[in-house]
Amino acid sequence: MTSTLAARTGPGEELHTGGSADVRARVCVPSVLILLATMVVVSVGVAALSGGGQLASTLASGWAVLAAPLVVGTVGTLLVCERRWPAQRREAVERGLIHDAWFLVVHLASVIPLMTLMSVGFSHLLDDVLGGSWRSWSDAFPSWTLSMVTLVLMDAGNWLAHWCDHRFGALWRMHALHHSQEELNVLTSFRAHPLSHFMGFFLATIPVVVVMGDRPFAPLLITVYVCLGTLPHANVPWSFGPVGRILVSPAYHRIHHSSEGVSGVNLGIVLTLWDVGSRRARFPQRGEVAPLTGIAGRPLVTEQSDRATSHLVLVVDQLVEPFRRLGPP
Repeated sequence: MTSTLAARTGPGEELHTGGSADVRARVCVPSVLILLATMVVVSVGVAALSGGGQLASTLASGWAVLAAPLVVGTVGTLLVCERRWPAQRREAVERGLIHDAWFLVVHLASVIPLMTLMSVGFSHLLDDVLGGSWRSWSDAFPSWTLSMVTLVLMDAGNWLAHWCDHRFGALWRMHALHHSQEELNVLTSFRAHPLSHFMGFFLATIPVVVVMGDRPFAPLLITVYVCLGTLPHANVPWSFGPVGRILVSPAYHRIHHSSEGVSGVNLGIVLTLWDVGSRRARFPQRGEVAPLTGIAGRPLVTEQSDRATSHLVLVVDQLVEPFRRLGPP
């Protein structure tokens, strides 16, 4: 029993026993706090948009950007490429792909509006802290130059959030779901707990507010960034050659998802620069066998370990899991 419980803890976690721990073992307090913080930020976003009568239009814009035809086309093309040039050969329609398709539905129905509202909420909260004077400092610079700088800084923020996901137990409880996929594919990009985006959107919103000021951030750049962040999960052996030293490739990111290798490497979302600078980059070698993916020991229930349960029941179980098992750092 002890080994099973220990396997369920994440990075920096310990299992508490005795006294009030009986209650805490059923309800993970850090996960509840993340939920409450997310609700606060979302409520700020809803209030700001409702006051200006922009709630519906902003949500529609969020879907238009994060689920744009370019994103849909990229995902569809990569699904075809996975069949033609697989990094790991599998059945035509494996259980992992079907399960990730369910998470795609969750992403479209709830994660996109949640991400949109969090961005607005964080933007308003940061603007209150920084004050209006920050909104005019960049007026002399071209919009596209500022947009590119913002995109790079957003990637740095996402890298830092990803590092936190692997460093702190409370955040790992949410992020572990993404790493539980043992049949990595392009749809795994959407296999994420809705609350796992909290830290990433906070850190990514800072450069948008500070750098862009009153200027709108180009929607096309966000769409392209989403595509570049989706591509590395594809089950293809591509390393991008010399370009792969700068852009995160599927072969590079697969090492991060390995169930056999060293954890905490290849944390980059789109750019490898942050991994290289922190000495966490491990580039794939020519002829290297694609590693198996997932979490060693299967500490979380997966669709591969439980083939008798329906996908819908498993999705609900995986989304609830961070709240019922305690593992504070």
